[in-house]
Amino acid sequence: MLLLAIACVALLSGNSSSAQVRRVPPAKDMLIEHGSYTIHLLLHPIGTEEYAVRQTGGTGPNSLVMTTSSTLSDRGMQRSSTASLQMNARFDPSELQQTSHSSGGDVESQTDVTGSGVRVREMGLDRSFQKPSIAFVGFAAMPASLQMMMMRYWETHHRPTRLPILRASERALPLEIKLVGHEAFVVRGHVVRLNRYTVANLIFGREVLWMNTSGRLAAVMTFAGGLPQEEILDEYALATAQLVHSGVRQEMLDLAELDRQVPPEMQGTYAIVGARLIDGTGKAPLENATVVVRDGRIAAAGTEPAPAGMPVVHAEGKSLLPGLWEMHTHYSGVEFGPALLAAGVTTARDCGGELEFLTSVRRKIDKEHALGPKLLLAGLVDSGGPLAFGNVDVNSAAEGVAAVDAYADAGFEQIKVYTQIQPEVLLAISAEAHRRELSVTGHVPAAIDAFEGIADGMDQINHLQFVVRAMRAKADEDGPVDLNSERARKLIALLHARQIVVDPTDGWGEMASHPKNLAIASFEPGLESAPFTLQTKYQSLGSPAADAAKFRERMETNRKVIHALYIAGVPIVAGSDTGLLGYGLDRELELYVEAGMTPLAALQTATLVPAHVMKLDRDSGSVEVGKRADLVLVDGDPSRNISDIRRVVSVVKDGRLYSSAKLAQSVGFSR
Repeated sequence: MLLLAIACVALLSGNSSSAQVRRVPPAKDMLIEHGSYTIHLLLHPIGTEEYAVRQTGGTGPNSLVMTTSSTLSDRGMQRSSTASLQMNARFDPSELQQTSHSSGGDVESQTDVTGSGVRVREMGLDRSFQKPSIAFVGFAAMPASLQMMMMRYWETHHRPTRLPILRASERALPLEIKLVGHEAFVVRGHVVRLNRYTVANLIFGREVLWMNTSGRLAAVMTFAGGLPQEEILDEYALATAQLVHSGVRQEMLDLAELDRQVPPEMQGTYAIVGARLIDGTGKAPLENATVVVRDGRIAAAGTEPAPAGMPVVHAEGKSLLPGLWEMHTHYSGVEFGPALLAAGVTTARDCGGELEFLTSVRRKIDKEHALGPKLLLAGLVDSGGPLAFGNVDVNSAAEGVAAVDAYADAGFEQIKVYTQIQPEVLLAISAEAHRRELSVTGHVPAAIDAFEGIADGMDQINHLQFVVRAMRAKADEDGPVDLNSERARKLIALLHARQIVVDPTDGWGEMASHPKNLAIASFEPGLESAPFTLQTKYQSLGSPAADAAKFRERMETNRKVIHALYIAGVPIVAGSDTGLLGYGLDRELELYVEAGMTPLAALQTATLVPAHVMKLDRDSGSVEVGKRADLVLVDGDPSRNISDIRRVVSVVKDGRLYSSAKLAQSVGFSR
C-alpha cells in the first residue's frame, strides 16, 4: 500500500532527484500503512514482525509515528522487541525508542533529536552531540520496518553516499547504501519488480535488501554478523527461493569486489627465509629456516638457503606455522573470508549454514582463488518442527536418509545432527552417512547422552557441554564434575577407544556467559580491533554479575575436563562457533594452554589434528614438502607464548601470500 499521507510520489523508483513530498490535510491518529514480515533463521521460520504507521495530525516533527513489534522463538528460546519511531513527512526522525525482551531481562535504547541536538542511550552509554545535517536513527539488529523507513529517508534526501546513523559511540561508521540491481519475479501470476540494494556498516558485512516501487521493503537478508537471517514481507513469501538465489548472486559479486581490494603480494615461486619454523608435526621449532613455495605447494622446508635469484620474503625474527584450521564456524557472509584469513585461518569447517550460499562461496574459493579459507561443510539436520534449527527438518528414518543423500550429492564432508533428532532417526542418518563416506558430528540429541550418541554412530561431538553432561549421574546436575567417578572414567575411555573427536568451543561459552561486570577485553583483547558492528554484538552478551561464581566454576570444570581428555589421547579440535571472527580461535587456543596443554599441543588442535580427523593430513596440517602451501607468518613465538598467535603478519593460502593487515582492513578490522 502506497503511503497515503507520507507523500512519496517517486520513492524508490530509481530517480531520487524527482522525489517530491506531497502534503495532505492533517488527520488525527489515522492508520495509513501496516504490514507483516516473517523472520527466518537459516531459512527456518522463527517469528514475525508487524508494523503500523499512523498520522497524528499536522505536519510537524511528530506527524508520523511507526510502531513495530516482533516475537520469535529460536530453538525454544523466546524473544521479543518493540519500537516506536516518530518522524515528519520527509522521514526526518525525532525520537526512537526500542526495547528488547528476553529471559535475560529487558534492554532499552532511546534516541532523541531536538533541533540540532541529539541524545542517544544504548548499551549502557549516554551520548549527546550535534546532529549532522543528514542522519537517521537506529540501533543494533534494526527491524525490517525501521530499515524501510531508513531507505525512505535515504531516497527522500537524495541518496547520500554516506548516511550517518545516530549511535551512542563515535566509532559507528556511516552506512553505505548502493543500488546494485533490479529483479522481476512472478508471484501469483503477477510480475513483481524490485530494486536490490546492499547496505554496509549496519551489521558486519553487507546486507542485501529489496524495495518495491511503492517504497516498501520486500525483504532483507543478513548474511553476516552472526547466523544468517532473513525477513520477508508476507506478500512476497512465495518468492522466497528466488530472493535467496538473488541474494547469493549478489554476495558473489561482493566477494569479487573484496578480491580486487586485496590482491596477493606474492604467488607462483618464492621463498620465505629466516623464520622460526614451527612445522606442526610436534618437532622442536627450527630456527632460521627456509620454506620454498612453488605453484601452490611446499617445495622445500629446512635450513638450505633459497636458490639464487628466487624472490624471497624476509621473515627474520618471526615464526612460520601451518595455516590454522577453524573447526567450528557458521560461515555467514563473504566478509568472513578476509577476516578469517587475516587471523591465519586457511581451512574452516562450517557447522550449519545455508546450502546455496555455502556451495557457491566454496566454488568461488576453490575454482577462482577468491578470498577465503578452504571450506569443509557439515550439513545441518534437525527434527522437531518449531524447535528445529535450520531448514532441514527430518522426522523419520527415511527423511533422515534422504537428507544425508542430498548433502552428500552436494559435496558435503559431514552431517551435523542437532538437538531434537530422535534415536531411531540418528541411527538411520549415521548408517547412511557412513555408507556415503561422510562422518557424523554435532550436538548430542536431547533424548540421549554421549554414550548413546556414540553407540548410534556419532563420530564427533560439538561443544564440551555434552561431554560434561554425560559424566554426571544426572544430566540436569550442575557444579563440578568428579573426573574420578566410574562414569567419567568410562566415558573418557570410550572417547579414546573410538577416537571420538571433541570440539569444545570453550571460548564461545566464555564469551556468551561471562558476567556483565567482567570487561570483555580482559579475556578477548581482539574486540578492540573489531569493527563497531561486531563490538556491539559481543558487548550485548553476558550474564548478570550475580552469576560470576557459577561462571568461574563452569570455566574451571571445562579446564579440568579438557585436560583429562588431552592426557587420555582424545582428539581435540579447536573451533570458536560464533565467537569473534579470527580472534575467537586464538582465544580457544589460549584456553587450551590454561587447561594444561603445551603451546605446541594447542597449536596442533588447529593444524595437524583436524587435518588428520578430516582425512586431509596428506595434503595439509603441517609444513612438509608436497603439502598445500597454506602458511601463517607470526610476529613472535607461539610455541612459547600461545598469545603470539594473535600477531599475524602474513597468510599464505594455496601459495598466495597476503598481508594480514590489508585483509583485516578490507572488512573493517584494525588488525
